Order: sequence, then C-alpha cells, then structure tokens
Amino acid sequence: MKRLLRSFLLLLLAVGLLACGPPKKSVFPPTVSIQQLQVLPNGRWQLTVRIQNNSYGEMDFNSLEGQLQIAALIPIRLHGTFVLQLDVLPTPAMTQALQAIASKGSAGSLAYRVSGSTNAKPEQEKQTRDFNFSGNDWLSPVPGIANTYR
Repeated sequence: MKRLLRSFLLLLLAVGLLACGPPKKSVFPPTVSIQQLQVLPNGRWQLTVRIQNNSYGEMDFNSLEGQLQIAALIPIRLHGTFVLQLDVLPTPAMTQALQAIASKGSAGSLAYRVSGSTNAKPEQEKQTRDFNFSGNDWLSPVPGIANTYR
C-alpha cells in the first residue's frame, strides 16, 4: 500500500512539473550607446545607435524615445521607430564642443549620455513593454574619416 501511495505521489509530482511548461527566460533592460556620429553637410548629426540586448531571450525592438546630452550641455531629444540611424539637430553649443575635439584627432574625446526608454516585445511575452536605459560613454574623432566620431 505504501508503495502504491509513493508511486501515485511521484506520478502526481511529475505531472505537476510538466504542467509548468518551459522555463521562463530572464528579461533585463537593454544598453543603448552611440556606435557612430557623423556630421552631415547641413550641420545635422546622423547617429548610428547600438542597442545591446542584455536578456537571455530574443527581443523585438519597436521604438526608442530618449535624449542625448553632450558634456554638461542641454540635452536634445532622440526619437525613432526602429531604424538604427537617427538624424538629430544639435544645439550650437554641442556643435562647438564637437568641433573643439575634432582638431585634436584621436586624442580628443567628448563625454555623452543617452537616456530614455525603448519599446520591445520579449520572446516569451505576448505584449510589448517599455524598458528604461541610461548610459555614459565618450566620442572621439575617427582617424582618416572627416566629420565622423566613435
């Protein structure tokens, strides 16, 4: 009788575990950084944005809403539905700060900060949701490529 009861409990436990489904993958906010900044002839900046998925599963990114701050200057808005390049209109102070490091070549650098949120749908979820991001890094002129910074 005890053997039958143990077998029944073991079978019940196995069925319960099967009902749980596949393990859920952990989802973490992405990291956003500027892969490249190119100064266009009209004075606008073309940013190539890098989004690094820090989750264990796939994520389908839809949009990005945030801001870019160069050094300690007033930030500008970043907005895009998912293309990896964004055109932005810098402030005159931002343009001057970038020009100041251009003459220094690869020895010049300029701090920047990006922050905001990105909308994405994690692999095992049915709905999209917003993920906040914030990051600091540096821009330096690319040797041999005029008006380009990484």
